[in-house]
Amino acid sequence: MQDNYGRIRRVIDSFENILPKLALSPTLIIAAVFIYGFIMWTVWISFTDSRLLPRYELVGWTQYITLFTKEPRWWVAAGNLFLFGGLFITICIISGLALAIFLDRRIRGEGFFRTIYLYPMALSFIVTGAAWKWILNPELGLERVVRQLGFSDFTFRWLVDSNMAIYTIVIAAVWQSSGFVLALFLAGLRGIDDAIIKAAQVDGAGLVRIYRRIIIPSLRPLFFSSVVILSHIAVKSFDLVMVLTQGGPGYSTDMPATFMYSFAFNRGRLAFGAASAVVMFLAVLVIIVPYLYLELRGTRNAE
Repeated sequence: MQDNYGRIRRVIDSFENILPKLALSPTLIIAAVFIYGFIMWTVWISFTDSRLLPRYELVGWTQYITLFTKEPRWWVAAGNLFLFGGLFITICIISGLALAIFLDRRIRGEGFFRTIYLYPMALSFIVTGAAWKWILNPELGLERVVRQLGFSDFTFRWLVDSNMAIYTIVIAAVWQSSGFVLALFLAGLRGIDDAIIKAAQVDGAGLVRIYRRIIIPSLRPLFFSSVVILSHIAVKSFDLVMVLTQGGPGYSTDMPATFMYSFAFNRGRLAFGAASAVVMFLAVLVIIVPYLYLELRGTRNAE
């Protein structure tokens, strides 16, 4: 009887060990095929001469050479990415930190203000782009409203100005994502021990000095996480650009993502678009790999 019970118990235990693997296996298979499999497929296609339909005969580095030496539009897209990414990340971090400090002072109506700041996070970039396209449209939005108020000489035509249109994308993206940075920093501020702040106050440190010397330096990991996540968002920016400017006027607001879409699907240059996608993928890896390395090293040191 004991032997039968022991065998049954072992069968149940082995089934309990296998069950999580069985439950996760479909997800792992789908991820392996539709994420990593298609990444490898894209890399392969980038070394071919595929046009409208894929071809699998390798032709070497032709598409990459063309991308970097014979296509000025790519350098416009890359320059826009650096400009947009730099402004987007910097403004999001500064505004998010400032708003977090403001809310951390336990002001009256904190829940109301927090809801307002966090609301854009609930919207997709498509909705954000459509809303800001209406706001910045000279015939419908801000310019028309201000002129109706009596300022007939007021102009705000950034959306249709090839030199300024990129900044409209920055405005919309900051409005969308600064709430995320706010939430991140507010959680960090609320996690700081009040005893440290009180001890500094007893020693005569003012509020500005406490934030500059104690609180903000302690948020260094959150700064790094914010930069990584916002950089990832900037590199993948596609839907916001397509809805707000469609890469225009001309291709003055092109980004690598819209560049890839235009050449791969609109112009029938699949291999060329795949090459630009691989470059984007490598850019994301340059951002993500150091972050993962530091996180893993920090986990090992903690153990």
